Amino acid sequence: MNITHFEKGIAYSDRELQTLARKIGKLATYCKKLKDADSAIRVEAERRPTKKNRDQVKVMITVELPKRTLRAESRRNKVLEAVDRAIEKIEPQLKRYKESSMGKERARRG
Repeated sequence: MNITHFEKGIAYSDRELQTLARKIGKLATYCKKLKDADSAIRVEAERRPTKKNRDQVKVMITVELPKRTLRAESRRNKVLEAVDRAIEKIEPQLKRYKESSMGKERARRG
């Protein structure tokens, strides 16, 4: 699994980086294909000056899998909150991908 992280205008403490890595790593439990060398996870975090305080941090998570790219985006006032919400959005997508890919593999075997 390849994880790439980009940040713009955000600085993390060591504890926040460990928490972030643990949360992103949990995505691999939903789909075995995330552990392959073909797949990659890209996390982009950006602090933007906005009128709304709750939308200052934007986090985008992109998961590249064989034959499919999944994407989730969240805006919150704290980075870890935005990451949590983006993960909540991408989990059902991973589950659907797993079901569709497993269905095809079972059909080939039978």
